[in-house]
Amino acid sequence: MLRPVVVGVDGSPESLAAADWAAAEALRRGLPLRLVHAWEGLPSDASSLPELEAPRHRAGRLLRAAMDRLDERHPQVRLSAEQIARPAPDALVTAGAEGELLVLGSRAFSGLGGFMAGSVALTTVAHATRPVVLVRAGRSAEDDHLPGEDRRPSARTPYRDVVVGVDLAHPCDEVLAFAFESAALRCAPLRVVHSWHVPYAQGAAVARMSAVAGQAAEQGLDGMLHPWREKHPTVRIRELVENGRPAQLLQDASQEACLVVVGRRVRPARLGTHTGPVAHAVMHHARCPVAVVPHE
Repeated sequence: MLRPVVVGVDGSPESLAAADWAAAEALRRGLPLRLVHAWEGLPSDASSLPELEAPRHRAGRLLRAAMDRLDERHPQVRLSAEQIARPAPDALVTAGAEGELLVLGSRAFSGLGGFMAGSVALTTVAHATRPVVLVRAGRSAEDDHLPGEDRRPSARTPYRDVVVGVDLAHPCDEVLAFAFESAALRCAPLRVVHSWHVPYAQGAAVARMSAVAGQAAEQGLDGMLHPWREKHPTVRIRELVENGRPAQLLQDASQEACLVVVGRRVRPARLGTHTGPVAHAVMHHARCPVAVVPHE
């Protein structure tokens, strides 16, 4: 049985943008699309009170409106919808675990030049067992493509780069697999970003240490990518190896990307859950959809 692409909808502009992105991704992957709306459930002995049934009726209207909208915009997508009477993060994590990936809306641009992931999105990402993609409001299909010859937005031009951040000290197959697959599905180049850092030094030592560290990073990245080049010979790889902070490099690369892929290390339950500093920063400030892939 095919795992669906799952999208959380709540009627907001962000969730509608996420639904459009999810529908396009479902078509690319040849998968069905499942819409989920979560609402706080009612006790069984209170369900007969009409005023307390309002959340259920509102959920139904939201889902019907979202399905009608997607039927019009993406008629080829196989749709289903479900109301879940549970807190939103719990419902989304459970629904996402049954899907190929989970897509959520993220809040509009902040004063810092990026977008803010709300509390529901942050909590869901921190607990999800499948990849989660965050999409901001106002994102259109044309934004994922290079501009046309007249420099105007177009959905008929090639895709922009898919960007993935990697750590040579902690290689992760799950993250690279998702990034290569995403690039292959779009016939898009894959920009692989790795940062390195030179310990504090003075004078001529800085240049020598930078040269050595940079060369080692390039060789290490080339070795990491070698088996992936063989698995995905049609994916054009662009390597970006620089001295700097990984989150900033990824944010900069996102300016001209259609998707940024980052990893989230799954921590033991006793240590709690979190997204990690790089993923957290990219989720808040990247200018394109962000895929957060959990891994061991």
